[in-house]
Formats: sequence, structure tokens, C-alpha cells
Amino acid sequence: MSTDPLAPLAQLPGVAEAADAARDALGKAHRHRANLRGWPVTAAEASLRAARASSVLDGGALKLDEDSAADPVFAGALRVTQALEGGETNLIGVWRRAPLQALARLHMLAAADLVPEDALGRPRLEPEVSARLDLLSRLVTGGSKVPAPILAAVAHGEMLALAPFGSADGVVARAVSRLVTIATGLDPHGLGVPEVFWMRRPGDYRSAAADFASGTEQGLRDWILLSCRAMQDGAREALSIADAKK
Repeated sequence: MSTDPLAPLAQLPGVAEAADAARDALGKAHRHRANLRGWPVTAAEASLRAARASSVLDGGALKLDEDSAADPVFAGALRVTQALEGGETNLIGVWRRAPLQALARLHMLAAADLVPEDALGRPRLEPEVSARLDLLSRLVTGGSKVPAPILAAVAHGEMLALAPFGSADGVVARAVSRLVTIATGLDPHGLGVPEVFWMRRPGDYRSAAADFASGTEQGLRDWILLSCRAMQDGAREALSIADAKK
């Protein structure tokens, strides 16, 4: 009988509680009156904010203005978040069936203005990269039963650590986290904006990601806890969007 390789993470001090708090916060956002029927409007605003924050973390422009569309990092991040906008999209279906295909598509969207066409959607041809991507694919398609916030954190951290494409890896990694939260039903309409939390704390983000990449128990725990905190903060951002749309 196979064992769940992520199960020990859920037993680390405070992790299960943090995952529950993230789930509760996102559930509250989805129950907001403005999101019961008007979620397509709030999801569109969430995707815009997510794209802006994610692009800033990868060196994109700090301000959105009429010139933003010319910023290749922001343009790529916006294409990515729009592809996930609203929750149940074709890309979500691809992710559930064939995560590696979805990853390739994400990179094609994120890096279209950054690298030559023949480099789009192609991870590095190294045995370790292939093996770790294959493992991640198995984990997100039923190979782990840990709570969704933990799974999203692990997928996000692993993509940052692996940097499989060599371009737009940060944007893709944060999109993978959104994919997991949508596909698992944790945030089915993609209303949360944890990217804003990360953008406001880039030092903490990069330090915690490095701790995750170290593979130590403490490093893994710290990354997951901070990721859950980002999801809670992202849920508050969702509530602020909903309040403004009432």
C-alpha cells in the first residue's frame, strides 16, 4: 500500500491549524453577498491584482498605467491570470488530467514576450527536473490527500525551487498555486489574491522559498505557514474587492 509523501507535513506544529484558517478565510470570501452571483466581476478584479503583484515580484512595473501592456513581464502575468479567471476553465480541466501539459501552457503564456518561440513550454532537459515534475504531477492528481492549502504551498515552493523553464518561473509558480486552489475547490472562483501579500513582503517571500528549497523540516514548515498566511491575507483582499462592488 502506497503512502502519502506529503502526509508528514500536515503533522508539523501549527500546519493543520494554518491550513484550516486559510480554508475558512477563503470560504468567507466566497460567501460574501457580492460573490454569490457577481463573482465573475470580482474574479476579474482579483486576476488583475494578482497579475500586477506577481509581475512586480519578477521585476515588472510597479504601477499600472497606459504603458503597462508594453511590459513583457506584466503582459505575461496577465495572460496567465486571465487564463485561470473565474475558476472552471479549460486550463483547469487540463491541470486535473495532465498537469505537465498545463505547466507548458502556463509558460507559453507567461514568457511569450521574453524568450524565443522554440523555448516556450519546454522545461530543462535534465533528469532531476523531469523526475521532480513527474512527482509533482502525481501529487496534484490524487497522489496526496493533504489539505489543499498545504498542497498549494508545496506545489508553489517546488516550482520556485526547481525553476524548470529558466524564464518566467516565478509567475508560473504563483499560477500553479492558484491552479491548485481552484482545482481542489479551496478557492473555486479564484477570488483570493495571495500575490499581493507576497509582493508587499518580497524579502520574506524569497527567504521562505529558499528555506523550503533546503528541504529541512523547519524550512518546509515555515514556508507552508507563510503560504497559509498569504492565503488568509488574499481572502481579505477578496473581501475588500467584494465590498467595493456592492
